[in-house]
Amino acid sequence: MPEKLAPGVWGVVATPFLGSALEVDETGLARLVEHYERIGTTGLTVLGVFGEAARLSTEERRTVLETVVDTVGLPLVVGVTGLATAPVLEEARLVREVVGERLAGLMVQVNSPDPQVVATHLNAVHEVTGAGIVVQDYPETSRVTIRTADLVRAVRAVPATVAVKAEAPPTPAAVARLTAELDVPVFGGLGGLGLLDELAAGAAGAMTGFSCPEGLIACVEAWRAGGYEAAREAYHPYLPLVNFEAQAGIGLALRKEAVRRRGLIMESGVRPPAPQLPEALVPQLERHLDALPKEVR
Repeated sequence: MPEKLAPGVWGVVATPFLGSALEVDETGLARLVEHYERIGTTGLTVLGVFGEAARLSTEERRTVLETVVDTVGLPLVVGVTGLATAPVLEEARLVREVVGERLAGLMVQVNSPDPQVVATHLNAVHEVTGAGIVVQDYPETSRVTIRTADLVRAVRAVPATVAVKAEAPPTPAAVARLTAELDVPVFGGLGGLGLLDELAAGAAGAMTGFSCPEGLIACVEAWRAGGYEAAREAYHPYLPLVNFEAQAGIGLALRKEAVRRRGLIMESGVRPPAPQLPEALVPQLERHLDALPKEVR
């Protein structure tokens, strides 16, 4: 069976675009993933929701994967956007072709409230690709809601599961049950909004697209070294920005603009139908960034 994901922070990578045509910015992408490697992330998650994978063509997905593989040596989790088995397998074959043995896990969304349907789907993906499976429970994107008890049943029936990404609120309660009943690492997402409580509930770390992953790393490392109080103190300077980026609908645009203002990408455009950043919020974004610790601004 594939190895389970290592604990820590798996940075979810944005896909930067250039110009009015919003073409993939390979140079900016390379600079961004180099930054993730430099600051000490455990690995990268590519072609997730933050990476706007559902709005990329097949060739653009190939370009993103090739750029990341050629730029950094970190282990990679790669997302697929489909819910039905056939299109997921089509995406997964491309991932395997480009990423090869660097693939730490294929992130596949829960596609049914029925645990047997989910398990059959995930096992089929593993059987065809040989990849470890990161089970993503993210109803905001998939529009599929599964009970935590049924998610446990599904994961138990998929021996190739290497991690669960729990993004169905309230996440701390879900993480607590998943970690108690499963022998796989569970990671929080949702921009790091519930990270402290997820760690307290047994999470292995974070797998999310927060614009300042240094804060996620600081929180997780402090938790390991000193528990809740240390993690709370380490994360406290970042929490206003975490909360600001969690605004419904515009979170993607906020995060990409924050990444741009940090000098990591050139432009912060998002592809429709995602809404652009409201200009009225730019001054407040600047305030939040200015309040970050000096070493990460």
